Amino acid sequence: MLLQHSLLPAVYKRAAKKDIQKGLVIFADAHSDKLPFSMQKMYAEVKAAGKFDIKLRCRDFSKMGGRELSSWLTEFMELYAVAEYVFICDNFLPVSSCEKRKETTVVQLWHSGGLLKRSGYDQPYSVPEYYKGNVFANYDLLTVSSKACVPVFTSMMRQGEGVVRATGISRSDMYYNKKFIDNCRREFFKTYPEAVNKKVILYAPTFRGSAAEPTLPGQGQVDEAFLCHDEFFLVTKLHPHLERHMGNAGCEIPTERLLPVTDLLITDFSSVLFDHCIFEKPFVIFAPDYDDYIKKVGFYADITKFPTTVVKNSERLIDAVRHELSSRDKEELIAFKQFHMGECDGKATKRIMKTINMI
Repeated sequence: MLLQHSLLPAVYKRAAKKDIQKGLVIFADAHSDKLPFSMQKMYAEVKAAGKFDIKLRCRDFSKMGGRELSSWLTEFMELYAVAEYVFICDNFLPVSSCEKRKETTVVQLWHSGGLLKRSGYDQPYSVPEYYKGNVFANYDLLTVSSKACVPVFTSMMRQGEGVVRATGISRSDMYYNKKFIDNCRREFFKTYPEAVNKKVILYAPTFRGSAAEPTLPGQGQVDEAFLCHDEFFLVTKLHPHLERHMGNAGCEIPTERLLPVTDLLITDFSSVLFDHCIFEKPFVIFAPDYDDYIKKVGFYADITKFPTTVVKNSERLIDAVRHELSSRDKEELIAFKQFHMGECDGKATKRIMKTINMI
């Protein structure tokens, strides 16, 4: 908080005495040392335009010591103060640390679509009580996946009217790219040749608890359920917080590269569900703590009305998977996709760039 409300504003104020550097574009993230998938398509398009000076500022803050972090943040604020555009795709407190100049456009390319569990200021445990100010301040544009998401994201991130727009989310454009899909399939079956001619089932749960101490209810139950069913090929992809905590990376292929290959997704309350629904394929919700989680966290949507089977114990899991693969009405999946991801049509990135006058 000392950095956020004292040092960073002071650095910004001093650096902002300089003129804006026209064409300076920053891609920034505090959760990864490399460019996140959610910004890769936008980065490619901005780079292809050939008229921008692009700076990547992506670091995993949790891996940095205090002195290194202070130095990194100081350098970022000096750039931020003179940038024309800044792109982020997750919580990134430095951009919200002070009142920014109007000549800089901050775009939040939020990393997920659809409406599921409550978050941000709609969830009492999401934003620490000790934090002063709005953790989502200074956004000029927050992109969402459908019109239904606009009022929800406006509330959860305390945005002014017109900031949240249903442009579609940039990351979703990749799922309409045939070359990307073909490469994903080629990579997967080269890695897992034993999956050929089987139904590929992806288990991708979210985590409970905190990033420091994540938990996964029902851990191991999905693996056990599939042990004697050779017609399926099960791939487990844990949330990064769970992978780090458990010391087991499991499948090394990124989730976004697994989705084009997946025949059915098993998840609980992860927003990966909405990326998956772009492919109009079935899914199953498996959550042993379903009743308790709903009471504690709350949801924007009624999960019981999703086009799926909700499973609370592993004994019913295989039957639910078989039912969804064989009997789910495709039109229900299409309607679900339209409601949650209706503006994700493969052209979102260009639409976002036009909205902020980059093209």
